[in-house]
Amino acid sequence: MTARDLDFRRYDAAGARGLRTIVEDIYTRSYTAAIATGGPFHSVSAFMTRFDSYASRDGFDLLVAYHRDQPAGQAWGWPLGPGTGWWDGLLTDTDPGFTDEDGTRTFALSEIMVREDLTGHGIAHSLHDQLLAARPESRATLLVEPDNTTAYQAYTRWGWQQVAQLRPAWPDAPIWDVLILPLPLPTIDRHRPNANHGTPTRESR
Repeated sequence: MTARDLDFRRYDAAGARGLRTIVEDIYTRSYTAAIATGGPFHSVSAFMTRFDSYASRDGFDLLVAYHRDQPAGQAWGWPLGPGTGWWDGLLTDTDPGFTDEDGTRTFALSEIMVREDLTGHGIAHSLHDQLLAARPESRATLLVEPDNTTAYQAYTRWGWQQVAQLRPAWPDAPIWDVLILPLPLPTIDRHRPNANHGTPTRESR
């Protein structure tokens, strides 16, 4: 299987809430080791509680990758609006105005995950590029655990830069590194997903 065999389907907040079963299934098949530790932050119930909160936000954008009509991975985020709590818990001094948001400046990339049995085929990178290629904001941000070496190395290769540390307000949340990526992305040789929610498109790389 290669990334060329993927279908991408995009969903708004309402469509995403209708996919809770699929979202949970991808999570449980992507984070088996983290879930198995028994840590409260990584429990399935805690994850789905966070998902329900995220999927209620204006502009929520979910992209699901399918392989042979089976969900293979997912990525999602939303634009940060005025008064956002995303930057609450910053542990690092930042430049003046860094946290100013108006709903058009920053896209918060909250999650990228791929089923463990399908890793190593470029699916995560494809999800990343497909999701962000359609975003109109001028920058994207994400949070990554400092000891998550695999993810950190991937984000660095994809152009992300660490700018701060933050501890979110979620119960039992760890300290995260804050990464920033300028948008738009450099031109990629893939078709963008169709803007119609839930409409599949095929990657052409």
